[in-house]
Amino acid sequence: MPRASVKRLIECEKNQLIDLVLDIEKYPTFVPYCIDAKVYEKNDTGDFINIIADLTIGKGLFKDTFKSNVKFNKKNNSIYVTNIDGPLKHLDNKWTFEDYKEGTEIYFDVDFEIKNKFLNILMTTSFQYGLDKIADAFQDRANKLFKN
Repeated sequence: MPRASVKRLIECEKNQLIDLVLDIEKYPTFVPYCIDAKVYEKNDTGDFINIIADLTIGKGLFKDTFKSNVKFNKKNNSIYVTNIDGPLKHLDNKWTFEDYKEGTEIYFDVDFEIKNKFLNILMTTSFQYGLDKIADAFQDRANKLFKN
């Protein structure tokens, strides 16, 4: 299964980054290969925010939509994403955010498996590169929105 992690120190406040990650419907405007995003449900239960959302990812003729469950744990500043439906057999995606004097350190870890074994092999070879591009997109977006 493809698995990769990224750690970055971004010069903005933790809550700004958390809000950026939870603003799923804006992903098509800045996340590479994200064509569409739709939030079906968003519930704030006190300690958690739970979101059910679709992301459509692709390029050219190749595109697919997957539904995910996004859970923000307010107590430990983490976001955990699992798949509900779509081309993924398995998805574990975790974001953590930690305050530093210079900004916020984000840690983004993704472990997934695509149902199509051939695509899974292709993704394994280039996944760290793709995850770095996604992290770049979030960092660029945060700098554009929040950096003084």
